[in-house]
Amino acid sequence: MKQIQQVVSASLGYKRTGAAMISVYLGWIIACLTGNKAFPNLPIPLVPTNPPDPTKPVDLTTRKANLDAAIAACQGGGTLATSAKNAALQSVIDGLDATAFYCQTTARYDLHTFLTSGFQPASKNQGQSELDAPSVTGVDNDKAAELDVHLTPITNAAGYEVQTSPDGTNWTTVKFSTQARTIALTGLTTGTTLQVRARALGGSTDASQWSLPVSCRVH
Repeated sequence: MKQIQQVVSASLGYKRTGAAMISVYLGWIIACLTGNKAFPNLPIPLVPTNPPDPTKPVDLTTRKANLDAAIAACQGGGTLATSAKNAALQSVIDGLDATAFYCQTTARYDLHTFLTSGFQPASKNQGQSELDAPSVTGVDNDKAAELDVHLTPITNAAGYEVQTSPDGTNWTTVKFSTQARTIALTGLTTGTTLQVRARALGGSTDASQWSLPVSCRVH
């Protein structure tokens, strides 16, 4: 009997994070979708239209800027500031929801294409529990300005997120992958030392804990 293909679904776990983290997440989505030919007809523009078009929904960049400003204004407290922050946060969530639905519908069965959108896939495991954290088993530098990261595969993981850091404090997501065997990080700066860590995506918490970081030199 022919196996039924699994339809990709976007995780809405970002709704369970705070306003500041949602803003960071939106920034990642904007970066991933900018110039991404796999998703040509986004329901929400990434940047303001030029000239302005009042018939278009507010773009994601403006929604992020509004949320960042509202978060800053809310530091001193106050009912009006809190209300403004909540309204800006809801606007960001609405934009993310619409974009996530479009991306999962467009990608349909193609998990690899879906991951290029920046969104994380929802777990299909009905009896799901928190995933184990992967381990970085090796990092190769066989090509200039490129690192090949090898992870232990995690059962029921929908994919893997890899981050790098120059100092072990400030981390940047640089790659999503559907497999753990070899994850290529390209376009790195030669002569730098980076720390690399990864986590598995899926499960009851949408993602595992991060692996222990591994330090490596980029040649």
